[in-house]
Amino acid sequence: MVKLIAENRRARYDYFLDDAVEAGIALTGTEVKSLRMGKANIAESYAAVEGNEIMLVNADIPPYAKANRFNHEPRRPRKLLLKRREIDKMIGAVQREGRTIIPIKLYWNDKGMAKLELALAKGKKLHDKRATEADRDWKREQGRIMRDRG
Repeated sequence: MVKLIAENRRARYDYFLDDAVEAGIALTGTEVKSLRMGKANIAESYAAVEGNEIMLVNADIPPYAKANRFNHEPRRPRKLLLKRREIDKMIGAVQREGRTIIPIKLYWNDKGMAKLELALAKGKKLHDKRATEADRDWKREQGRIMRDRG
């Protein structure tokens, strides 16, 4: 059973999402406590390649209220913990195919560890977004028609 901390709901609207991967995050103590309070925002964040590591950039974990001078920087880059093969695959996709690594959701796994679900993504154009929205509206309308007819 996973307990959701934060979700990037806009990701499916803005991107075509491919392979999803679960990654660990290197966090400090006050960041973990702040996440336990359920406060985080990954909506504007992305994963960037630095050397041969992948870092989570622009994820907002607000400071923990009860930690005074030992608090963390809210938007600091955080190292993502992945297997070397997964890192190489993502780096290759970013460099060769021009993909983006997007965080989809941040959650606690069964063991109580903070995990981040990442996906390789390709940006949607405006007409793709319109088509997605029209398809979603049609599915909703189909559901209404089926419900009304019995």
